[in-house]
Amino acid sequence: MSQATVEELMEELYALVEKAVKLPLSGGRTVLDGEEVKAILDEMRDHLPQETRQARAIVADRTQILADAKKEAESIIRTAEERAKKLISQDEITKQAQAKATEMLAQTQSRLKDMKRASNEYLDDLLKRTEDSITTSLNELKQTRQNIKASLRSGQ
Repeated sequence: MSQATVEELMEELYALVEKAVKLPLSGGRTVLDGEEVKAILDEMRDHLPQETRQARAIVADRTQILADAKKEAESIIRTAEERAKKLISQDEITKQAQAKATEMLAQTQSRLKDMKRASNEYLDDLLKRTEDSITTSLNELKQTRQNIKASLRSGQ
């Protein structure tokens, strides 16, 4: 089998079930190739940790983005404070510098807040989609296992 996604492997399982030979007088029960089903399930099991690693990488990226934004904000604040200290010697310039530093600080804090919000929203959406995908995959996998067990019980 090729490197397929969990969703593609589930589609392959569905196709296998659809193509299965129906047993006469069994209420719609079918016969499946157990080895082929096991191979697909094994490949699905191998892919789930990969998708989990991808979700963890997304979380790590979010953390790095927030850390970078905080460093940038701190750097801008330091720069603003340094400029303000240099301008303190003259009264009019001092007032202008304080106003500018306050403005820069407010802008930086606002920008940091916006970046955090956007990053959190993006991460939440991404994690929600990943969670939904994994949940759907898991539910479909459980249903497939139940169908296989039912098929095996009816074949005994």
